[in-house]
Amino acid sequence: MTALKENLDRLEEAIAAACRAANRARAEVELMAVSKTFPAEAVVEALSLNLALFGENRVQEFTAKSHELGDARPRLRCHLIGHLQSNKSARAAELFDGVDSLDSLRLAERLSEAAGKCAKRLPVLLEIKLSHEATKTGLDPASADAAQLLERLPDLPQLELHGLMTVAPLGAGEQGTRDCFRALRALRDRWAAAYSRLNFAVLSMGMSGDFALAIAEGATRIRVGSALFGSRPALRP
Repeated sequence: MTALKENLDRLEEAIAAACRAANRARAEVELMAVSKTFPAEAVVEALSLNLALFGENRVQEFTAKSHELGDARPRLRCHLIGHLQSNKSARAAELFDGVDSLDSLRLAERLSEAAGKCAKRLPVLLEIKLSHEATKTGLDPASADAAQLLERLPDLPQLELHGLMTVAPLGAGEQGTRDCFRALRALRDRWAAAYSRLNFAVLSMGMSGDFALAIAEGATRIRVGSALFGSRPALRP
């Protein structure tokens, strides 16, 4: 048994336990394997273990990795979960199967235009910033840009909004982390009621260290990297 298989078995046991504790079905929680910085070989092995949804942080890194994946690339779905600069929107729309870090109207318009040129409809999540950390990116849910984006999204035909994504504040502790996840769920409920033309089914929250709390607070997708693949290698130059 490989280390990845052992890690996946442990992870699945922990996810199942968290679902039982929250009185939820395991099928309600989708596992995204965060493969950023890990080589294509790790992705191929994960595919062989029936993982199909992957998360990457950088356009440049996955451009190289996708070539290395070869025939395996069509068998996986890979979403961009890192911050996307609008000048890389064309390449991102072409390269990824979804963008989970949409955080501005300008970026939405550029992604929609780029997806149209690729003859594809691109699934997206809105990345929501719920902390005051300067290093965090995301959309301020109380901002005018958020309101404008939500009003405009139904008119961007090449984008398919699927829900919301957030990252809990670093070092927030259990209560602070729960508060963050509850805030995202409450925001989803408010926006789903107010914007009936949009789909908010996905709540992407929770990572290796806090996915059990996220499941307890309603996550439908968790993003797990180190608990699955192990310690991260250094970034490629």
